[in-house]
Amino acid sequence: MALPARRAHPLTRSVVRKGTGVANKLLDHAFALAFRGLVYAQIWEDPDIDMEALQIRQDSRMIAIASGGCNVLSYLVGDPAAITAVDLNTAHVALGKLKIASAQHLPGYAEFRRFFADADQQANIAAYRDHVAPHLDETTRRYWEGRDLTFRRRIGGFRKGIYKRGLLGGFIGIAHFAAKLYRIDLQAILAATSTEEQRAIFERELAPVFDKKFVRWLTDQPASLFGLGIPPAQFEALAGDQRMAEVLRRRLEKLACDFSVDDNYFAWQAFSRSYGKSPARALPPYLQEANWDAVRSRVGRIEVRHANLTEHLRTLPGESLDRYVLLDAQDWMTNAQLCDLWREITRTARPGARVLFRTAAEPSLLPGRVEPAVLAQWTYHEELSRDYTRRDRSSIYGGVHLYELRR
Repeated sequence: MALPARRAHPLTRSVVRKGTGVANKLLDHAFALAFRGLVYAQIWEDPDIDMEALQIRQDSRMIAIASGGCNVLSYLVGDPAAITAVDLNTAHVALGKLKIASAQHLPGYAEFRRFFADADQQANIAAYRDHVAPHLDETTRRYWEGRDLTFRRRIGGFRKGIYKRGLLGGFIGIAHFAAKLYRIDLQAILAATSTEEQRAIFERELAPVFDKKFVRWLTDQPASLFGLGIPPAQFEALAGDQRMAEVLRRRLEKLACDFSVDDNYFAWQAFSRSYGKSPARALPPYLQEANWDAVRSRVGRIEVRHANLTEHLRTLPGESLDRYVLLDAQDWMTNAQLCDLWREITRTARPGARVLFRTAAEPSLLPGRVEPAVLAQWTYHEELSRDYTRRDRSSIYGGVHLYELRR
């Protein structure tokens, strides 16, 4: 009797492109394998921009791709009725559940801040054992108390610096190592006292690196950006007809120069691999002391699910949600997947619903790819989207896009 065919991992099904060449499929499989572990200890979408665009209300019922969980917890500041966070990455699901349990059960703000802002102290392990672990489900607890591919206990990341771990943490670490080889002090920007000084440091120290032959060759390889969470399909959209080194130079210039480091925690992560000694306001909203009471009292409104977004939406009744956060997931999708997603978004959307997403390239990717009859039910806020893109402090993405249901 023939054995049933083994079904591919959900991430593999989402990432591997059909109808493409063998070389591209091999790259897609390699990315899917790399993406199964922890990728983002910190999410790289600006939650202040998100909340401004979404206009969260007390009756808002939200759904969002979880990623590192930072933004989902930060949305609680907007006081929504409920948030469902979905993700195919088991590490991100475990991180989201850890953050929720920690907000509920750690003694207070000081311990919560030490755990997720400092994230590098021995006391965090005792706090986990005494206050958090007893309240985790078995799967989540097994994940954190298990070992990664280097045989380190995963919970140990909160003793030695969780933001130095994961795919992105490793990528930033390699960038810091390369900077040392070129005798560049990346943290100099964080000591600057003005954006003018930040720009001077960037032009003097960082910009010339992107003209190096090795850097230009390396960044032209799709696999070199796996650490940024960029799959091969998104790599092509990001590069367009330009050298990737030039694209990355412009994105890094925006991060380093366009926003004061006094409140841009993305710059602190990029240039110090931690929140370091950043000002109190240079933290994600969920980690700021002013928001602690709101986050703690509302965190029970978040439900984290290990699920595919489209498949989860199919299980919901019509007109049951009104805020959708897709991150950059659509950059990975085929036309058929995009159409399936937007049919379900439209079916489940309440009147006035808002959808926010990001793209590697500047334009919205929906026109010409999503069925016209579906897309016609949505208004694209082009001018607002352009402004959100300009003000997004993470500076990674080419476009931030807002759509609103017309009915």
